[in-house]
Amino acid sequence: MPFGAALIDDSVRFRLWAPAAQHVSVYVDGGAPRDAMPMQRLEGGWFELTTAAVQTGARYRYRIDDQLEVPDPASRYQPQDAHGPSEVVDPDAYTWQCAGWHGRPWEEAIIYELHVGSFSPEGSFDGVRKRLDYLAELGVTAIELMPVGDFPGRRSWGYDGVLPFAPDSSYGTTAQLKQLIDAAHARGLMMLLDVVYNHFGPDGNYLHVYAPQFFTDRVTTPWGAAIDFARREVREFVIHNALYWLEEYRFDGLRLDAVHAILDDSTPDILDELAATVHECIPKRRHVHLVLENDNNAAHYLRRTSRARARPYVAQWNDDIHHALHVLATNERTGYYEDYADHPLDHLARCLSEGFAYQGEASRYRGGQPRGEVSADLPPAAFVSFLQNHDQIGNRAFGERLTVLAERQALEALLAVLLLAPSPPLLFMGEEWGATQPFLYFCDFHDALADSVREGRRREFVRFPEFQDPEARARIPDPNAEATYAQTMLDWGDLEQVDHAEWLALYRRLLRLRRELIVPKLGSLAGGTASARRFGAGGLQVTWTFDHATLTLFANLAATVCTEVPLLPQGDLIYTTDHRTAASLLGDQLPPWSVLWFLA
Repeated sequence: MPFGAALIDDSVRFRLWAPAAQHVSVYVDGGAPRDAMPMQRLEGGWFELTTAAVQTGARYRYRIDDQLEVPDPASRYQPQDAHGPSEVVDPDAYTWQCAGWHGRPWEEAIIYELHVGSFSPEGSFDGVRKRLDYLAELGVTAIELMPVGDFPGRRSWGYDGVLPFAPDSSYGTTAQLKQLIDAAHARGLMMLLDVVYNHFGPDGNYLHVYAPQFFTDRVTTPWGAAIDFARREVREFVIHNALYWLEEYRFDGLRLDAVHAILDDSTPDILDELAATVHECIPKRRHVHLVLENDNNAAHYLRRTSRARARPYVAQWNDDIHHALHVLATNERTGYYEDYADHPLDHLARCLSEGFAYQGEASRYRGGQPRGEVSADLPPAAFVSFLQNHDQIGNRAFGERLTVLAERQALEALLAVLLLAPSPPLLFMGEEWGATQPFLYFCDFHDALADSVREGRRREFVRFPEFQDPEARARIPDPNAEATYAQTMLDWGDLEQVDHAEWLALYRRLLRLRRELIVPKLGSLAGGTASARRFGAGGLQVTWTFDHATLTLFANLAATVCTEVPLLPQGDLIYTTDHRTAASLLGDQLPPWSVLWFLA
């Protein structure tokens, strides 16, 4: 990287962009302040020092204008948390065991999202590694880690990180993260990482002091100062971060968080340049996947140059399909669900057949503003679908999972739709066994910042009728409380209970059917080859046409019997939610919450 601490022969080269500083020196922990080594000031606000007096494992800080000591913004490791010293790391010290791993094609993606700290009792990279066999047996093919970049304190979702190159030390060492990735590859599992390029967290970000040019007041974000991507140095910082995770740690892909909050009018914009650089630098033999979260439904980022290759991004998290499924399951109509409340089944039909539900239509939730771009020409592989994820659970005041919000029969039907439809599905940790504990928003701030975050969290819900009363808002859990975090920890003992074991068996069965019958055909599935139609109050038929096959969903996604049933599709019945469903069709009716899948 062109910044940070780099090993060069028997020396370490330190490089920092600090355009607002007059003097910068490197201070190694254990030495006297007078031993700080001055860095040479270069053009453009850069400071550099190459020295043989520092070795791997040394802990260092930058001293800004002889007044403030700060960690390296490109630190590879922070053993004493975000405010502590950075550690010189040899990026080549780890010996990879699966050096021949080249990844998997995107159409094989079945994604399992997890939070490292609350997934296992250990709350660590090793805790995840010990459960890789379980995940492989479940039938997923990719593990997606919520952000691991260093954050202040011991608990965080990861989206308030401040040192994006340093895996948080509360999860383990750099070697332990590489061991996790290596072990996943040995089991045929891809490893994806959630990265945050739209803001820095509020505690531990020192860039404002010595590089205020990193930020701009031309625009704002909901989470803090906007990053100024018009500056070359800023663009390089983010682009090299993406390359760092893909090359140095051998992640198989990145999910870019909330890119709708990245405001850049440069040509090319930062998203296009980042993707182009990744595709140029990563060897073609590797399958590396870039995925977006983008509330704007900007389909142009997902365009294909050919059926087999995505440029620049392979997929986007499809909130539209989640919202439609959630309304069907719960009948909730407040917040962003109001855009789907009137005709959820129509929105679901459009998502399954065309990708986005909103392709330029006005959004009531957004004050009538148009949202989205035409997506019907994109293949289903461009849309990651889910019933639950960290946002859709954790953004609720009490972090409830669908397991406690929806009737089981409805949830089983919608799950059958999600897991057998062509788009890559995503599960959230514990979903597969019907976990009931919440996933709450948590962090580890202190003093005035903790108070601000707590009250800000409660103000988020003031527009909801059930939280108009201040006493009701006061019951919303404090994100900073250790008890809040403790509630989110998965209870693996649940697997010993019959009800949870039944959920797990259902997920395993559906994922096996997907792998064996659906995935082998997905490579030939282009955009514009699906059709959808409604029948009766809750009836839905969607057909996807492959090169040599058709896949058809035939369902009644309502709590009442459907009596206006058209002719059954052609093909073999590969799945039904209830074996009695097929027999009932002889009477021209579909029972409530019934799903059938046909493959011809």
